[in-house]
Amino acid sequence: MSIAQEAAVTQPSTATGTSSGSSDDSRKTSPTPGRLKANRRENVAGYSFLLPWMIGFLGLTLGPMIYSLYLSFTKYNLFSDPQFVGFDNYVRMFTQDPQFMQSVQITLIYVLVGTPVKLAAALGVAMLLNYRNKGSGFFRSSFYAPSLIGASVSVAIVWRAMFSSGGPVDSSLSIFGINIGGWVGNISLVLPMMILLAVWQFGAPMVIFLAGLKQIPQELYEAASVDGAGPVRKFKSVTLPMLSSVIFFNLLLETINAFQVFSSAFIISNGSGGPAGMTNFYTLYLYKRGFADGQMGYAAAMAWVLLIVVAIIAFVLFRTSNRWVHYAGESK
Repeated sequence: MSIAQEAAVTQPSTATGTSSGSSDDSRKTSPTPGRLKANRRENVAGYSFLLPWMIGFLGLTLGPMIYSLYLSFTKYNLFSDPQFVGFDNYVRMFTQDPQFMQSVQITLIYVLVGTPVKLAAALGVAMLLNYRNKGSGFFRSSFYAPSLIGASVSVAIVWRAMFSSGGPVDSSLSIFGINIGGWVGNISLVLPMMILLAVWQFGAPMVIFLAGLKQIPQELYEAASVDGAGPVRKFKSVTLPMLSSVIFFNLLLETINAFQVFSSAFIISNGSGGPAGMTNFYTLYLYKRGFADGQMGYAAAMAWVLLIVVAIIAFVLFRTSNRWVHYAGESK
């Protein structure tokens, strides 16, 4: 048999085999009608469970956000129809409202000072609890409790009573000859008092730090000890790099939460933001403009400025995180 005849004989069989293989593949990949029906039922069930959340998101989150964006370009007092004024609210905010600029300054001080101190306290206590086994559950619960009740009205009332003139703190300091006359009415001390209240609520980041510390392999500390590293060197070279992702997570959350401080400032200042505007935080001033003064359009503009600022800060943190955040299994 010639080569041409052999090719003619083998070619149909090869084509037949290829055709058979492709038909087998098509039979394997194409779902059966029963499978399609089951997939449809699963999709319907999934979307049915998702539907309440979608309705809530559209009706209670996205819808109000879009409407508040519209209101930020209007003059609106809750009792009359909104009047479109363009960017007047935003221009007034940055050029004609000194109280707005003061609230921005007070809030920035609160965030830039209170957040690092709070995280430092949380990390310090977490490291102490990490090396203590006896009674660690009790101490964890005790330190975490203020985070559960710290934002409540009752705690703000108690905090104000403690730091008022003649209160427990003032009476304790007077024993050592320090007569301040109360922190609540003192212009220079009321903001540190608010920061102290925020730091006191370090329980939530402490628990997260403690969970991160438990995940650090002890072999790294042992290797550092063999190299002659002391406690400070171990902290800088082992603890901080291995805990960097947790630090980033806590830093992001606590920064966002600090910008939203409201209830404690409202209770301690009786809603006035005093003394001399030193507790007039951004959200409290927004509330006063929107609900006390009836300037809802102006308050909506303030809310969107806050959203944009927080979004920018979060973006910067994420963009710079690759320089100092280390994740397990990631090569640097």
